[in-house]
Amino acid sequence: MPAHLTTATIDPWSHLAAISQSLPAGSFGANAIFVGTMRDHNLGDSVTSLYLECYPAMAQRYLDELINHAQKRWRLHEALIIHRTGTIQPGEIIVLLATWSAHREAAFEACRSMLEDLKQNAPFWKRETLADGTHRWEVTH
Repeated sequence: MPAHLTTATIDPWSHLAAISQSLPAGSFGANAIFVGTMRDHNLGDSVTSLYLECYPAMAQRYLDELINHAQKRWRLHEALIIHRTGTIQPGEIIVLLATWSAHREAAFEACRSMLEDLKQNAPFWKRETLADGTHRWEVTH
């Protein structure tokens, strides 16, 4: 079950195709996908860039555990999380999360559950650069 941290731009379709093609034909009936992108606004302010920071070993362990838990709970064939760190511009992808399972209900539930857990508990910190040049730090994204 892949989980990756990256500073590179995320091309979701290449990652999704690679995993889908690696699974035996007909082995899954559903694939749920979430692609989160950076907004140009937050909390009523214009945001010009975002800097995401983490302790890589801790964040990687968290992502791996999140996938392992989901795989067991929903009997997923595969799951994927790719999360950006570093400087991100409006419109760029921050996170790609996907699940593959025999049935749509499991794929949707697992994808949503992992996303909500990630949003609430992931060990990432973000620094927004606002249009006026000031910065604002937040613990969760």
